[in-house]
Amino acid sequence: MNVLLTGGAGFIGRWVAKRLLDIRAGRFLPAGVTPDQASRLNLIILDNFSNGREANLRDLAGVDGLTEVVAGDIKDRGLLSRLFKTRFDLCLHLAASINVQDSIDDPRTTFENDVTGTFNVLEECRGAGTRMVFMSTCMVYDRCLDAGGITETHPVKPASPYAGSKLSGENLALSYYYAYRLPVTVIRPFNTYGPFQKSSGEGGVVAIFVNNRLANRPLMIYGAGEQTRDLMYVTDCADFVLACAFQERAVGELINAGSGYDVTINHLAEMIAEGRVPVLHVAHIHPQSEIMKLLCDYGKAEKLLGWRPQVSLDQGIALTRDWIKSTNDVQ
Repeated sequence: MNVLLTGGAGFIGRWVAKRLLDIRAGRFLPAGVTPDQASRLNLIILDNFSNGREANLRDLAGVDGLTEVVAGDIKDRGLLSRLFKTRFDLCLHLAASINVQDSIDDPRTTFENDVTGTFNVLEECRGAGTRMVFMSTCMVYDRCLDAGGITETHPVKPASPYAGSKLSGENLALSYYYAYRLPVTVIRPFNTYGPFQKSSGEGGVVAIFVNNRLANRPLMIYGAGEQTRDLMYVTDCADFVLACAFQERAVGELINAGSGYDVTINHLAEMIAEGRVPVLHVAHIHPQSEIMKLLCDYGKAEKLLGWRPQVSLDQGIALTRDWIKSTNDVQ
């Protein structure tokens, strides 16, 4: 079984790669994979390292099943054509521009990466008959108004070029399912956090807060801090990706994943600061694209795939803190 993972040196991509190699090693066998398929799994990672980091893959180097790490871009049709001579059984398409503010400042780059790049990957998958999982985002949704959370039928709101580009990618992917019967699944993970996430700059809120707490710096909150996020630990996200990748009932579907619990950014900051560093509020850098309440209803994933999150927010924060401390990655 040959697998292409685009964006595999990114935060989530690294964990998906790790879980794929766990399958190859026999440590993990998801539904839909036979022991024979697991033993023959070969992984190729494609990443242009604009956001992903070589350091994320350091502990995977030389692991049985990781055939190649290719430094290249999904906008390069020639490179993709050469790669797809491998005849991939599965393409996990995670490569993307992911920063909301960057998409506002430079919408063309986000469009070219997230729409044109996705089209290129879809065309190669169509030519080879390769099953594809397209990673979208919860940022395509309008704010949650239902106490039960956001389902897959909740209204969308492209409040940034990033969200608009992801919605375009989703529609392209599903159009290949309907027009060509290409086996495609679209996934919308909610806010993912954990080890290997960047803890400064364009990193995630949990990693940034933990990093600042360990460095005894104030935690900075954009706006009033009453916006909420559904925070999902990264191993739960990786297992969700693979549940969607290997179960036939996921084909042609759009599926959410999250923790089913949301927390205000103010409360998150208090949890991490523990009263030992100040929590400050600063002007929001993109208030027009803020989503004030995000809460996932993952009922479809649970019913369809048997997936549910395993790691609580308290556990996940502790694991993230321990990882940053152990790697001396405090910045």
